[in-house]
Amino acid sequence: MQQQYPHFVTLPTNLPDETAAEILEFLYDLTRTFENIYADQIRRHYRSKNDPPTNTPIDQDPPF
Repeated sequence: MQQQYPHFVTLPTNLPDETAAEILEFLYDLTRTFENIYADQIRRHYRSKNDPPTNTPIDQDPPF
């Protein structure tokens, strides 16, 4: 059974094989270009999500 994914765009279901392959290659190229342009920003975003909050003391015993 083929897994169904929610579609955020409507795609034709009867594309010729060559057209489907060309569209996929375009999407790969677009993704690579996007990553190359925005790589630093993407890394900063994910790094900031993994950093501990700055207002929380780390490695401190509770005052009690």
